[in-house]
Amino acid sequence: MKYMLLINAGAVGADGGAAECTVEDWMTYDQQVKDAGIFVSGESLADLVTATSVHVGADGGRVVTDGPFAETREVLGGFYVIDVPDLDVALDWAARCPGARGSGSVVVRPIADFGA
Repeated sequence: MKYMLLINAGAVGADGGAAECTVEDWMTYDQQVKDAGIFVSGESLADLVTATSVHVGADGGRVVTDGPFAETREVLGGFYVIDVPDLDVALDWAARCPGARGSGSVVVRPIADFGA
C-alpha cells in the first residue's frame, strides 16, 4: 500500500531547511528508503516565500495571493511516497525521518486507490 509522508518543519534554519537535522541526515534517510525498495517518489519543496495560493470564488473569479501564511510556525518542507505492506510499517519509516525530530512532524496519509 502506498503512503505519503508529509514532512513539516517546526523550526527553519538560516538555510531554509529544518533546523534540527543536517543535510547528511536527509541524505542518509533518502538512501535508506531507496535501499529498502519502498521509495516511490519524493521531493523537497522550495522556500515558503515562493508559494502562491489560488482561491476560486462562487462567481468563478480567481484570486491569486502570495502564501500561504498560516497562523502556525509549521512549514511543509517536502514529502515521500513509500510503498509498504501496512500502516505500522509506514509509521516506522515516518519515525525514522529526520523531519520528525524536535519540533518537526511527519503526517502519514494513505494514498487512495480508486482502481481497487
